[in-house]
This record gives sequence, structure tokens and C-alpha cells, in this order.
Amino acid sequence: MNFKEDNRFLATVAAFDALNAADPNTVEVSGEAQPKELHDALAMTRWVETLYPDANEAVHLAARCQHLCRWESPRSLYPEGRAGYHKWRTDLKQFHADKSTVVMQENGYDAAMIETVRAINLKKDLKSNPNVQMVEDALCLVFLETQFEGYVDKWEDDKIIRILQKTWTKMSEPAHQAALNLDLSDRALDLIQRALA
Repeated sequence: MNFKEDNRFLATVAAFDALNAADPNTVEVSGEAQPKELHDALAMTRWVETLYPDANEAVHLAARCQHLCRWESPRSLYPEGRAGYHKWRTDLKQFHADKSTVVMQENGYDAAMIETVRAINLKKDLKSNPNVQMVEDALCLVFLETQFEGYVDKWEDDKIIRILQKTWTKMSEPAHQAALNLDLSDRALDLIQRALA
């Protein structure tokens, strides 16, 4: 049986989605408000399926819980500045991994699968672990597709270009090609071209 039809997998994904559905932050989709983290988790799955149709169960689980309950650990709890930001991001990875572990244990996953998903959530061995790279590609594409446009008129060009260059470095070649085919504004596309120049 394909793991996508397995009751354990389906129940775990449903549990992830139920948690993310409680996100008080929303995004507008086709004129309707949707919980942001649920929206992003569904987008993560869509990108994994688009780029990597043969991705394994661990990749699909990690994609769906990559930012599980993120709003419970807001940036505002940490000091301003780069050090505070990096501490927040590091702690978030652990937070998401721990949250997903509880859900997977409750649904009967063994220690080996849980550790595999944790390694992806913690981004261990990015660039050498294909599972981590697949989820990172999806994460970067969700950012570029759904959030990037919101910054193009808010931040200085130099800052956006630096962010784009860092994002690009994390992505694989298939993700680069997908990013260049996104339906973005002329200004956003210009910034990407300048970042890659």
C-alpha cells in the first residue's frame, strides 16, 4: 500500500493540520481567510508533490509540520537585532521538531521515523541529505510564492537582494527553475534577476 493511503499517515497529517488550523494569523485565499500556517503547510505539500513526486513518507510528514504552531513562539519574545533573530530561528526548529514528535508518537510512529522527520525539521545536513533538501526547496518556494511580494515595497532593495541571494543558495536546481517560473510582479522578477546577476 502507498503510504499516502495508510491510516497512520492520514491521521498524522490530519493532526498536524488541525493544530495549524488554530493559527490566529490569516492569509486571504480566493477572498476567504485561511489560517496562515495551515495554508503554508498545504503549499509545502503541493511543492513537494510538484518537484519530487517520488518523495518518501518522512519528507511528506516533515513538509506538513515544518512550521507547526509557529505562532506560539513569536519573534517578539526575543531581543531585537540579528543575534535575537538567529536565536529565535534556532529555537523554532527545535520547537517544531518537538511538536511534531508528540503528534507522531501519538499516532504510532517508531523512533526511527520520528528521528528522520526531526532531522529534516532541524535541517541537518542540508545540501547532503536529499530529504532535507526537498523540504528546504518547498519552504523557499512557499516564501517566494506567497510572502516575497509583501516585502518588495517595504524593504530597501539591497536588503531584499541579500535575502534572495541567501534563499537561492539554499535551493537546488529544480527549485531554481520552479522559482523562475512563478507568477510574480515585474518588480519582484527584476529584484530576483538583480540578485542573481
